[in-house]
Amino acid sequence: MIMNLILWILLGALAGWIASKIMNTDAQMGAVANIVVGIIGAFLGGWVIQLLTGADVNEFSIMGLLTAVLGAVILLAIVKAFTGKSAHRV
Repeated sequence: MIMNLILWILLGALAGWIASKIMNTDAQMGAVANIVVGIIGAFLGGWVIQLLTGADVNEFSIMGLLTAVLGAVILLAIVKAFTGKSAHRV
């Protein structure tokens, strides 16, 4: 159980970091923010993929990582839209 939690945190951190690079917000985000964005993005991405395709992507795989990155990018875009900040502030 502990190992599974650690793996989810690592996947979230990786997904959040990749998404912050894509959205050009990495300079203002730290490791904790990347983990939080990645984990919330994984839930959001999983919901979007399931809504669009009906597929369940709750596994450690490349598709799971891509789903988490997609969700994290969507999350960062929403945050940027509501805060009205430039691409360099989240």
